[in-house]
Amino acid sequence: MENKDAKNNPYYSRTDTTPLNVSNEEWKKILPSDLYAVAREAATERAFTGKYNEFDETGEYYCAVCGNHLFRSTSKFASSCGWPSFFEADKEGVYYKRDLTYGMDRVEVLCKRCDSHLGHVFDDGPKPTGLRYCMNSISLEFVPDAQK
Repeated sequence: MENKDAKNNPYYSRTDTTPLNVSNEEWKKILPSDLYAVAREAATERAFTGKYNEFDETGEYYCAVCGNHLFRSTSKFASSCGWPSFFEADKEGVYYKRDLTYGMDRVEVLCKRCDSHLGHVFDDGPKPTGLRYCMNSISLEFVPDAQK
């Protein structure tokens, strides 16, 4: 099942994992402005406002930009940080980059398929990984197990 909102996005697919090489100019024509700001310009949605912050259903999380698989709901936990948090990501779905913006030294998490900003990862999460993937809800798309 494909994302109904992705009908204007010819790059969206939950099955194709081929890396994309799409310019920000092209993404700006395709994506809603709020998703573009976070995914392509590394903006951050306000704490406690995202639709997946206090969300607890069983299923899969995909990149809202390209449909790439990112997280399984069983790795989501209540971190109380204001953004949906996971202790483990799909190793084939994400990659990491050092982020020195705003005077901080952080690790940015990006989609491996489309290079979109998802959030950051910190080393203050629960076992077994000790990681907290702090993600922007707008960068995620949830698909419940019942719809797969």
